[in-house]
Amino acid sequence: MTLSLYLLDPVTPDPAWAPFLGVRPICELLAGACRIRERWEAGFDTDTTAILSDCSGGFEESAAPPVGAMRAVEGPAVVAAGWFAPRGAIAAPAEGVRRLVHQGETVAWVVASGERWDGPHRDGAEATIDGVRLRGAFDLITAVETFLPSDCAGMQPGARDPVPHASVVLGDPSGVVSLGALVEPGVVFDVRQGPVVLEQGVEVRHGTRLEGPLFAGAHSRLLGGFLRTSVFGPRTVVRGEVSSSLFLGYANKAHDGYIGHSVIGHWVNLGAGTTTSNLKNTYGPVTIEVSGKRIDTGRQFLGSIIGDHVKTAIGTMLGTGTMVSLGAHLFGAAPVPKYVPPFAWGNQSAERLDEEGFLRIAERVLPRREVEFTPARRAYLSATYRRRVGG
Repeated sequence: MTLSLYLLDPVTPDPAWAPFLGVRPICELLAGACRIRERWEAGFDTDTTAILSDCSGGFEESAAPPVGAMRAVEGPAVVAAGWFAPRGAIAAPAEGVRRLVHQGETVAWVVASGERWDGPHRDGAEATIDGVRLRGAFDLITAVETFLPSDCAGMQPGARDPVPHASVVLGDPSGVVSLGALVEPGVVFDVRQGPVVLEQGVEVRHGTRLEGPLFAGAHSRLLGGFLRTSVFGPRTVVRGEVSSSLFLGYANKAHDGYIGHSVIGHWVNLGAGTTTSNLKNTYGPVTIEVSGKRIDTGRQFLGSIIGDHVKTAIGTMLGTGTMVSLGAHLFGAAPVPKYVPPFAWGNQSAERLDEEGFLRIAERVLPRREVEFTPARRAYLSATYRRRVGG
């Protein structure tokens, strides 16, 4: 029996997912080298029918399934939590099973033929499932640490480019997986801890050291520096020192500066010398702050969580556990606060970027990565601005 697959955004807005909640569905974020949605699709060997989200309706990006408001689902179907990343293939639920559970929490609901799902519940028989429960945006770093080694190890097909000419390889050369990348002479591949995977169209400049496990998405440009244990989504430009971080895609870090244990959203531009702290002086667990609420991440290493369309000025310094919301522009002599609200104009100013200004900048930026600023995308960004302007 074929099951329809639905992905579910948090029913109640959760500040731990700032700054992405209401900007893009949680399941469209990367958990390792793959989207959360793609992990569910691989687990059930099927495509997603729709994403259910009351705060991201109308979201539109290439390859994303339809996104609409919460609604009832008719069986046969599975409704899966977008905040859970499953590991590997998922066994077909046994007859009578109605919930898939991880460490006591329901992360998917099985809707049998002739039945109807009206929302999350704790009724019916359960079966266990393996994976990573993502408590918030900070746990996308946990997902990188958990999934990236196996993600990269699984991307070693028989057909691949030879080891790039005049490269330096530390470890087994089979750990260098180039799938149509352009690599200049003198690049160092350290694959002793895991493979380095370069997708089609990736450019790697001389003076770059890549330490695996590391994944660079299609048409990314790695311009130099020390890049290790990280994921660079499609069309990311990066230079400097990056460690244990996740660039979701289409971001620009073309200059030096340290980014560690951080999540960088789409269409972010990090000015020269932008640097994150990822460890407290006390070596204690990092807390984050969202609109006055403190959240204990339980992580010793955590840099910054930076939302889509954020811009930072040269020399921007970001403290441990800084959250920067959608569309914020960081500049000025004042220090960056631990929580930056949406569309902030300056480090600690009450001024906000207005809607037309936000859309005008996006219209200039997207074509730089060969992405069309369509009327549908403009409409969605406009709606997103209005949703988030009070955040």
